[in-house]
Amino acid sequence: MADDQIASEPTEETLDPELRARRDAALRLVRQFGDPVLKSRALPVARFDEALAREVGRMGQVMHDSLGIGLAATQVGVMHRVLVYRVEPDAPVAVVVNPELEWASAEREGLDEGCLSLPGVLVEVERPIHVRVRARDEQGDALLIEASGLEARVLQHEMDHLDGVLILDRTTRDQRKQAMRALREAERSRREEASEALGADGRGARLRATA
Repeated sequence: MADDQIASEPTEETLDPELRARRDAALRLVRQFGDPVLKSRALPVARFDEALAREVGRMGQVMHDSLGIGLAATQVGVMHRVLVYRVEPDAPVAVVVNPELEWASAEREGLDEGCLSLPGVLVEVERPIHVRVRARDEQGDALLIEASGLEARVLQHEMDHLDGVLILDRTTRDQRKQAMRALREAERSRREEASEALGADGRGARLRATA
């Protein structure tokens, strides 16, 4: 989950070059909208071993570097029911394995949500304000998470990813249309920038060859 709805999140203009470069490198590891893995259901984790520890460590680093507050395994192409999140900057990364929603409050709230797999997109999503989730940690020990507010929202957002559900599936038709338009425009801009960069490289190569 992206940190776009947090008021303290640095804007593109205020990011220092090193932080921006690290974020951009991390985002290249995150599967983007249109990748079929994002619409696939992840499988339960059966083995709590060193491979899982490496997996969650990598996920935590990608989430941190990409300035996110949550990340599901499917977003980095791993079909395991694993998510990581951190809603407080100084808190440790929480690792949640094989989560199951045990209870959700009838009280709901609609808020804008962003997603690392849909950069630049914000849509309103209505979710329960309080949830209780049963899961395991990376060692296989039982977890019972009672969450409210932003933590509850992040958990639900990432658990949706594990079922192949995106925020576009949770919002209104009008907001979905606007988001799709923004995604198409962003893709067109990326292609134009890539084409210009290739053109510049080509001209440079020809100049060097004739020098």
